[in-house]
Amino acid sequence: MSKQNKRIEALVYHAKPTPGKIKVVPTKKYASQRDLSLAYSPGVAEPCLEIEKDVENVYKYTAKGNLVAVISNGTAVLGLGNIGPEASKPVMEGKGLLFKIFADIDVFDIEIGTEDVDAFIETVKNIAPTFGGINLEDIKAPEAFEIERRLKEELDIPVMHDDQHGTAIISAAALLNAIEIAKKNIEEVKIVVSGAGAAAISCTRLYQAFGAKRDNIVMLDSRGVIRNDRDDLTSQKAEFATDRKIETLDEAMENADVFIGLSQPDIVTPKMLKSMDANPIVFALANPNPEIKYQLAVDTRDDIIMATGRSDHPNQVNNVLGFPFIFRGALDVRATKINEAMKMAAVKALSNLAKEPVPEQVNIAYAETRLTFGKDYIIPKPFDPRLIAEIPPAVAKAAMESGVAKEPIEDWDRYRNSLLERLGSDNKLVRMLLSRAKTNPKRVVFAEADQLDVLKAAQIAYDEGVAHPILLGRREAIISLMEEIEFDAEIPIIDPKSDQETERKNRYAKAYWKKHKRQGVTIYSAEKKMRERNYYAAMMVNEGDADALITGYSRNYPSVVKPMLELIGMANGISRVATTNIMMTQRGPMFFSDTSINIDPNAKDLAKIARMTYRVAKMFGIEPVTAMISYSNFGSSDNPRAEKVRDAVAYLHKAYPEMIVDGELQTDFALNSKMLQDIFPFSKLAGKKVNTLVFPSLDSANITYKLLKELNKAESIGPIMMGMAKPVHILQLGASVDEIVNMTAISVIDAQQREKRQQK
Repeated sequence: MSKQNKRIEALVYHAKPTPGKIKVVPTKKYASQRDLSLAYSPGVAEPCLEIEKDVENVYKYTAKGNLVAVISNGTAVLGLGNIGPEASKPVMEGKGLLFKIFADIDVFDIEIGTEDVDAFIETVKNIAPTFGGINLEDIKAPEAFEIERRLKEELDIPVMHDDQHGTAIISAAALLNAIEIAKKNIEEVKIVVSGAGAAAISCTRLYQAFGAKRDNIVMLDSRGVIRNDRDDLTSQKAEFATDRKIETLDEAMENADVFIGLSQPDIVTPKMLKSMDANPIVFALANPNPEIKYQLAVDTRDDIIMATGRSDHPNQVNNVLGFPFIFRGALDVRATKINEAMKMAAVKALSNLAKEPVPEQVNIAYAETRLTFGKDYIIPKPFDPRLIAEIPPAVAKAAMESGVAKEPIEDWDRYRNSLLERLGSDNKLVRMLLSRAKTNPKRVVFAEADQLDVLKAAQIAYDEGVAHPILLGRREAIISLMEEIEFDAEIPIIDPKSDQETERKNRYAKAYWKKHKRQGVTIYSAEKKMRERNYYAAMMVNEGDADALITGYSRNYPSVVKPMLELIGMANGISRVATTNIMMTQRGPMFFSDTSINIDPNAKDLAKIARMTYRVAKMFGIEPVTAMISYSNFGSSDNPRAEKVRDAVAYLHKAYPEMIVDGELQTDFALNSKMLQDIFPFSKLAGKKVNTLVFPSLDSANITYKLLKELNKAESIGPIMMGMAKPVHILQLGASVDEIVNMTAISVIDAQQREKRQQK
């Protein structure tokens, strides 16, 4: 994608369909006059009076306890510098988005129009009663130090400047593990810190808290080594001034054990790396371009332990591993501050988590056979679902032990379960799919690339590295649309009806004829069919000219399924194909089957659909808990429609006892675990959270998923074809661009999985 097109896409993302990235939504009922009378006058007076009696009741009756202010004056925004409060607002909204999706914390972003330290502090103090915590952001040094120090002293709610402490906490966890892997001692390692801003100062202070010795640290700013004979030092820089007679980074790097880069790109050379001690630890954290490129560094030293701020290399030091979970723990015990003990607890929890066995869904997200503690895995991955269950409890315990918690936690198991429940409303699975696809992108043929939305999806897949698109359709139309959306890329464009494709078209026709000549197919009819894009696209996959296929955007589902079944066929051992949709619901991702193929499956078919759905869920690292849906519960009806579901469950219990599956069940019982436990405690689903629904018929499945999609705006990924011999996936008519991109990622992952199985 061109720089100009990327710019336009970013602007449209922030502007449409509603300006900004966050909004306020009600948490209480408001349908009736009674609801409104409770929400406002006269009912609202009652909690007001209770809070007047005891101000601590504000946490009981309002959202204060889960509300954080992200506050900036726009004086040090990303790498953009002092761009002002209004221009910083998109960044602050983005921070609010991360708080919400990673830790379910609500945020108001506050942009303050002053660079005066006293005025800034006074403003924050005046609005502090609204919030349970304050996250300071993008404030230039040295003012940032003074602002945070005073607010921490003068407020009784958690205050943290993430630019300082976020990087410090994450990098400290990574450093502790890197030092352990290098078989060194933190009290002895020689550390070079390039950069002397807020992040660098806080990082170095935290390293000292864990045992790093002041005499072993050299810090540099833009003028070189910070020495105690310089007369231009702030009090923060003077804290790390050295008496060594060195001036340059070259000199500082000689025999150093650790390099921490929080400065500028490409300032570290291979010569410098070679001068470092054995098993050097290099954290090149300048973003987006590090102090030395990752590949250059690992090519220079095969004993290096390397981290960057980038997601496309191992060991990403990413603040999102810290701030959402630190505030979560602080809010949940109503901490009066975020102190050193809490930060150090977060460091230790992150460090220890990297040493634990990694959940399969994390391995899947990063296309790893098995992530294990070592040089290329010194810090947990952002997709790791354990973060929210490990970091907040560690922070909360430290707050309690250090005496700053107003509301201690007593039942830790219950607390951890409540934290995991908070993960249900976001789209982590979507991010996981895209991330996993990018690890090994495949050739995906888009059979309707002359449709604008399909082409836009192909462009996104190409730009994001999700797939290598092959564009099928009318060449002139595709080129015209590509120019319109500034899709400037050297990728294959194929028109099956063009003379340029005659040789390949005839080759495909002959291969098709050989396979189907005893089913009444003539060579003439085969050649004619190869002019149809879906037949041609399917043959591309069959003949190895593409790895996967996306189609169905502009045609009804049955007309597209027919050529796919005819040419691609079913996988070995499969007698029935089906589809499942992944619905991104408030309770987390759920699989709905069969949404597109089988109109009235019998008991045997239902069992097969359940089994195929089970395998798909496992492919995404999700342990399926399956309810077989009906209008009746456990034999309450003798109707054949209920009986077939019952028979399917009996077969699954006998043939696949490892599956967590039961039924027949009404939908409300399947989704309400308490109601199921109370009424049907014998069920294999009792006490469990159902995440897979197998419906008794196509109409019930299709109607349900589309109702959910339209009424609740639940995102849908699918239909995912199950049981096909090749990675072929058929879109719903008129699918959105996002849906097509998600299905492209599914097709790539499908191809990746098949490739792995063939290699075994």
